Amino acid sequence: MGDDPASRIYVNNKKKACEYCGIRSFEYAMPAETTQEELMALIEKLNNDDSVDGILCQLPIPKHLDEKAVINAIRPDKDVDAFHPANVGKIMIGDYDFLPCTPAGVMELIKESGIDITGKECVVIGRSNIVGKPMAMLLLHAHGTVTICHSRTKDLAETVRRADIVVAAVGVPELITGDMIKEGAVVIDVGMNRLADKKLVGDVEFSGASEKASAITPVPGGVGPMTIAMLMKNTVKAALVHSENK
Repeated sequence: MGDDPASRIYVNNKKKACEYCGIRSFEYAMPAETTQEELMALIEKLNNDDSVDGILCQLPIPKHLDEKAVINAIRPDKDVDAFHPANVGKIMIGDYDFLPCTPAGVMELIKESGIDITGKECVVIGRSNIVGKPMAMLLLHAHGTVTICHSRTKDLAETVRRADIVVAAVGVPELITGDMIKEGAVVIDVGMNRLADKKLVGDVEFSGASEKASAITPVPGGVGPMTIAMLMKNTVKAALVHSENK
């Protein structure tokens, strides 16, 4: 929706990933002045199209549109972003069909690195519905002891210093400094922030944190590619479920 430059980059990357995986993708680039009714009509059309297994609406959308209504309108079995309340509820109880792509990508990185979450002190910085909250739930399901921090956390530095695993997803450039990282901690940086000089940085001060962390993700090139990979995984899963139900 509209001409958000970051959204254009994300959509192009998703299209390339689909092509690489052999997944057909259909882009509907709608102008910023699109009405709620027009957007909802398109979603309903895609809901009823058997050739479409996954639907996502690239966020953010223009402010005059109701984001919540859009998310709720996408059929849960085609909701490959896992934002629909039905899918969010399933994540809470640990009996899910799809996982939100970024938290799922973080879990995959941890797993592939051979890091055991069981019993570890896990600190998630950020409480968004897209990353922070589901991230905390997935770490909890993996038997981590989880603390969620946010803008009103009283002593952020002290809380982060206790963490064996840090997941930073707050959208503040280099908020987490090297002196806040425990020796040997695992640091996952979900942040993607562009500075005035156009440089991309995460929510973690990489130079300082990397001296103490046993494992750390770079920005860019860390969590971002995993997010798109998990979107492909969700889409394939949706296609398999739909083919079984035909």
